[in-house]
Amino acid sequence: MAQQHLDPTDPTTGPVTGDALAGYLRAQATEFLRALRLHRETGGASGAEGTVDAALALRRSARRISASLHTFRPLLDAEWSEEMRPELAWLSGTLALEHACEARLERLLLALHRLSGAGVLPARTDGVAGRRAASPAGAVEKSRANGVAVGSRSAAARGAAPEGERAGGSRGRVGTAAPETAGPPSAPATPERGNLTVGAAKAGALLERQLTLARTRAHSTALQALGSSRFHAVADKVALLASEVPLTAAATAADLRPLARAAQERLTDAVTALPLVTAGHPYNAEALIHGLSPDPAPHPQDAPWHQVRLLLRLHRYAVEVLRGGNSTMDVRLLAAGQALNRHRDASEAAAAAAQAARTPRIAPATAYALGVLHADQRHEVEAARFAFQRAWQNT
Repeated sequence: MAQQHLDPTDPTTGPVTGDALAGYLRAQATEFLRALRLHRETGGASGAEGTVDAALALRRSARRISASLHTFRPLLDAEWSEEMRPELAWLSGTLALEHACEARLERLLLALHRLSGAGVLPARTDGVAGRRAASPAGAVEKSRANGVAVGSRSAAARGAAPEGERAGGSRGRVGTAAPETAGPPSAPATPERGNLTVGAAKAGALLERQLTLARTRAHSTALQALGSSRFHAVADKVALLASEVPLTAAATAADLRPLARAAQERLTDAVTALPLVTAGHPYNAEALIHGLSPDPAPHPQDAPWHQVRLLLRLHRYAVEVLRGGNSTMDVRLLAAGQALNRHRDASEAAAAAAQAARTPRIAPATAYALGVLHADQRHEVEAARFAFQRAWQNT
């Protein structure tokens, strides 16, 4: 299948030298230090608006510096570059965990609400919403508190069994949705719909407990990382980078465009290797073959798509370097990146639902709801692949 090649350079411009790379790295290092100062001023409080913005800015700058060191490494001091890249990747990954847990919980509760067809339910009482009220996600959290979370009151109204009534020794398993689960909320409840709605309350509570605990641990890990000697060493190197970029002697006269083009070619090759023909069908049955497997390993089809997402990011940042950080990104590139982000989010949400379904001694209705949720998120994965295909091949 023919692929659409994305030109990483403006053909009307001439060679782009190492001075552009040095300017870009200095600018990103300055942004990193500014975000670090903001984070320290806010005290690192969980959910504080300034802290959330500062962590996001730190991650953004760390990713761009690390990506530039990777793409243009022949023009930079090799020892310094190879020492910096893994440290920046460690920092970016550590800071991303807390936001990822919160976004994953948000996504799963929204999906449970949609799948159960429940109405507006009581606000959550776990205090998490209050701690995030000042954050940019506060508006979404308020929406979830008002009507997204599948609450226990609805389950009780439908005759949910007490939590103590478990199937002895049974373990939750990931399943697939029964065809009768679809339908308007006002329609009479079928047995499948009843099982989903009853189980959805407990499934939502189980997911909330697990992911809130994971989020709390991720926040503590991030605070420990930002106070560690390892982070201070990274910050010191970034501070030096803001004033002096260790370019090689030949970098000032070298053209950056061949290296940027190589990053684009790696992306194109990776996309060519994807099963785009299969993904052309929004619901790819082949991708669901391993959906019931007890193996907790990541889904076998997801890894190549995650790799393409990383290569697309490297390509985007290379374009930023060539255009001085002020590039107007191709709409196809933006659409492709958004589709791959949705793919990653749905894939990780499906894995979280599957992990929750492996919790020992959960009620059958809870396991059923988690199975439907897992299948729903795998369908979202397939829809994201289909969207990426259309964006990439759009002429």
